[in-house]
Amino acid sequence: MSALGWVLADTIRAERFLSLTGLTPDELRAGLGERAVQGAVLDFLGSHEPDLIAAADALAVTPQALIAARDALAGGQEA
Repeated sequence: MSALGWVLADTIRAERFLSLTGLTPDELRAGLGERAVQGAVLDFLGSHEPDLIAAADALAVTPQALIAARDALAGGQEA
């Protein structure tokens, strides 16, 4: 997941992500392909607009596309 890579690329942001989600590095590694982890990443981005905008820019997508992916995961649909 590209968004996760973006989150983890910055140490301070990665630590904030782990702290806010309650995930440990081991849990994160084990859950890389799980919808819950993907949703946690997109929730994290969606809850802080500066990160959302920066991630969207870095990933060459719109912020709305990231929010739509989060909503699709939450609704049980494929993103």
